[in-house]
Amino acid sequence: MKKFLLISLVILLSTGLAFAKGYEVKKTAGEYSVEATMDRNPPAVGKNNLEVTIMETAGKNVTDAKVLVEYGMHAMPGMHPMNYKTNARLDGSVYKAVLNISMSGSWYVNLKINRAGKTTSTKFTFDAR
Repeated sequence: MKKFLLISLVILLSTGLAFAKGYEVKKTAGEYSVEATMDRNPPAVGKNNLEVTIMETAGKNVTDAKVLVEYGMHAMPGMHPMNYKTNARLDGSVYKAVLNISMSGSWYVNLKINRAGKTTSTKFTFDAR
């Protein structure tokens, strides 16, 4: 009986982990709605895959923009601020980038969307473990 309960518990826990959602944020950037997701929830020290979906008000995906991802950690006592930049690359209708988180704590992300010579941006924060 104990063996059956143990096997059932292992299956239940592994199934829950397999269907766990990543970290999601929905924001607006000017006239666009932006959905950003990371493959880890919560984001963790190391490489975190970021996917950004940008939609016009009419519901059409934006695929002709340049997306700059600025991320970092604000200064703390005894530590300089950390600031990083990476360009997101378009893959289908989603912009993808990798955020390399160097330590746990509170991080910010600033997404800059440049389309037709006009730049809009949105920000969000997360706590990395």
